[in-house]
Amino acid sequence: MGDLKVTTLTGTNRQLQESQMEAFKKSLRGHVLSPGDDGYDETRKVWNGHIDRRPGLIVCCVGVSDVINAVHFARDHNLLVSVRGGGHNVAGSSVCDGGLMIDLSPMKSIRVDPVTRTARAEPGVRGGELDHETQAFGLATPTGIVSDTGIAGLTLGGGFGWLSRTYGLASDNLLSVDIVTADGRLLRTSATEHEELFWGIRGGGGNFGIVTSFEYQLHPVGPTVLAGMVTHPFDQAQEVLRFYRDFSSTIPDELTASAGLLTSPEGHRRVALVVCYNGPLMEGERVIEPLRKFGPPLEDHIGAMPYRQLQTMFDAMVAPGQQYYEKAPFMKDISDEAIDILVANFANVTSPLSFVLFEQMGGATSRRAKDANAFRHREAQYQLVIMSAWRDAGGSERHIRWVRETAEAMEPFIMGGGYINVLGREAEEGVDRIRAAFGEHYARLVALKNTYDPTNLLRHNQNIRPTVDG
Repeated sequence: MGDLKVTTLTGTNRQLQESQMEAFKKSLRGHVLSPGDDGYDETRKVWNGHIDRRPGLIVCCVGVSDVINAVHFARDHNLLVSVRGGGHNVAGSSVCDGGLMIDLSPMKSIRVDPVTRTARAEPGVRGGELDHETQAFGLATPTGIVSDTGIAGLTLGGGFGWLSRTYGLASDNLLSVDIVTADGRLLRTSATEHEELFWGIRGGGGNFGIVTSFEYQLHPVGPTVLAGMVTHPFDQAQEVLRFYRDFSSTIPDELTASAGLLTSPEGHRRVALVVCYNGPLMEGERVIEPLRKFGPPLEDHIGAMPYRQLQTMFDAMVAPGQQYYEKAPFMKDISDEAIDILVANFANVTSPLSFVLFEQMGGATSRRAKDANAFRHREAQYQLVIMSAWRDAGGSERHIRWVRETAEAMEPFIMGGGYINVLGREAEEGVDRIRAAFGEHYARLVALKNTYDPTNLLRHNQNIRPTVDG
């Protein structure tokens, strides 16, 4: 076993015969885009405007047969492969240079069963689209905190949001998937079918196949929740973040509280506390009262709102097309020293669009067994998101440097490993960092890779390398 030798389709590299291309196109219900075709440039774009890669071909899939045929075509011609669902990964791993991009974004079917409280969705669906269908029945499943995020990558890497402290990760709520493996087979995996593969895809990312259908467990949510934001002056940031640490460590699972450092539209640095209470509104008012009284805040925008509105609260902060660079390690706790360093670094932030966010975890996420699935960071209580965002590509170096320097300063306070949904590919991160992200699960995941993708066709990701003979 070992890596398949891949070929690109650009420049003077391999040129496919016209007859081969025509036969491939005829095998699809979808269509193929090449550089120069109408729609090619728009389709190759992803959420992060800092990513500018040019696939040799883009296969726009509309069904499972298209995915199967694309996999066979890639294998037959030894092509570099990337797979796009929602295209929201900060590292842009869904788009490759010179190879074949398998674009699943046209696959957007959603079916909700309100009796069994389940939903089945295709890989092109975004979180806001799934919420739109499930909330018609007062149901939801954890799908992140930005409505534009694709469900596919989010779920395969773990996935957490406002509901995770009550109901666990997106991957914890996965009941089954249909997956096209690297040899072109379609398998259904669940707790009783190909159980080991089902364990691995929940946290192992897109290393083992291309998922064409996700079945989720749904839960009663809203449709109205108690949620929103309070803000405080930046010169009180240390005091506010210490309050947040103490408050968030004592609250019930129904409440999720996050804290951030940001710049207001008027250009003022602020510290913000954001909450969602998933339960009776009157009880939520009682639980949230200390947070609303502390300070008191400059602004209080907490109130009853539709859950779907809450899911769009951060959309403007991470709008598609801006340039982004991110580090997002996990933390078990927040020390005074960590707060002091973070606030000092944010005082030197290089862009008014950049921010720092403590996303609260814990609750039901932490109570799952550490080997329940391939997501290994069950002890984490917070994810520290250090995000630089900017519009002028000419300033990229200093904005990226700010993130790296801030993350480096926070190294003494973070957990080992990392979250694969915010890590770059192996080429950017290095082999050791990818292995550390999977931790004690890595050997078990390699065994799965050996079984389902021994030639490493699916490598344009946070890659789990198959075993190399000799």
